[in-house]
Amino acid sequence: MHNWSKMRQKLEHEYLAESLRGRLTYFVTCYHAMHDGDEGRAAIRLDGAEILKSNFFDRMNLHWDYYYNDPELAGAPLSAERWKNAAMRTLRAGEFYQADFYRAFAEFDNQTIEKSLYAENALVRMFAVLDRRTGKRTLEKLRRTMQNEPQWLQMIYCIRLEAEQMPLCTKSL
Repeated sequence: MHNWSKMRQKLEHEYLAESLRGRLTYFVTCYHAMHDGDEGRAAIRLDGAEILKSNFFDRMNLHWDYYYNDPELAGAPLSAERWKNAAMRTLRAGEFYQADFYRAFAEFDNQTIEKSLYAENALVRMFAVLDRRTGKRTLEKLRRTMQNEPQWLQMIYCIRLEAEQMPLCTKSL
């Protein structure tokens, strides 16, 4: 799905948990004059404040930094595998391309909520945590594994718990 208005409609009205409707919104914009095409930025807003945001430049800077300067990979040859590992660490840090956002939504939109909750892509898991089909029992089950998730996804999870008036997250989750 390449039509942002249709995607946003689905995210904010069809899929979003009732407890967050009107409070959580998605934002995507393209910068058509960029040298690399139609790159832009994406953000998630809660009560008007951006709680998760990313853009092409911040994401690329962090990706390259992980690729070249990761102390865990010191001495390892530069390779496609190392590039992929750097990309995964970049997403874990909360930086993603606008295209990553679109791809994650397409994956989420074309599979079951159960698959999305345990997808490899953290953005897909985020959409599932915010989804109306993810009930309170499922949210409670996720509490055990949430401590292994990226910090930004833990924050999204805590926002959902709060919206559902469930016991809030602790610092250690």
